[in-house]
Amino acid sequence: MRTRVKVCGLTTVEDAREVAQAGVDALGLVFYAASPRAVTLPVAQAIRAVVPPFVTLVGLFVNHEPEEVERICQGVALDCLQFHGDESPADCDRYGLPFIKAARVQEGFDLVQFALKYEKAQGILVDAYVPGVPGGTGQTFDWGYLPTHSPYPVVVSGGLTAHNVGEAICQVHPWAVDVSSGVEREPGRKDRMRVRRFLAAVAEAQRRDGENG
Repeated sequence: MRTRVKVCGLTTVEDAREVAQAGVDALGLVFYAASPRAVTLPVAQAIRAVVPPFVTLVGLFVNHEPEEVERICQGVALDCLQFHGDESPADCDRYGLPFIKAARVQEGFDLVQFALKYEKAQGILVDAYVPGVPGGTGQTFDWGYLPTHSPYPVVVSGGLTAHNVGEAICQVHPWAVDVSSGVEREPGRKDRMRVRRFLAAVAEAQRRDGENG
């Protein structure tokens, strides 16, 4: 199985175009105002205009009012929604779009029960638990907290880089990996060579995993 790659936290048209051309599967836009990677609606619309066919555009939200999510969905034509707050299953499902629910993982966290609660989600994104921070911390967590084999698609995020993504893939066997700060030269600005090195590391991990499997 090929591990998909999403690059999140894009803030410019130039970066979005370069990252898409590098061969990623999805681009992420952050609409959480407290994030250094947050984008405005006009910027998001400009990025939407350069996204090529078969590349998914994902919008990230944290406890937004439904009216605001609807306004952004209509204005940007997002393909998928990603929720990092306290949204209930009904909150996530109300927009008629595929969605991913983020789980902040720490010791004792039951990912299976969490996933059963959000049974309509396309997948569960696992990130490091940091008190008071809904995500995007750039910190890894102990992947041993996750079940070895999952009946639902798992997206691994949190502190991934070209140096550790291979270990994450071989240990967790996720459907996808999600990277942001690990391919940046500064918050919100992606580095083309770091993106390419990250993709190469994913491909190499899959090759090794295939040989061992």
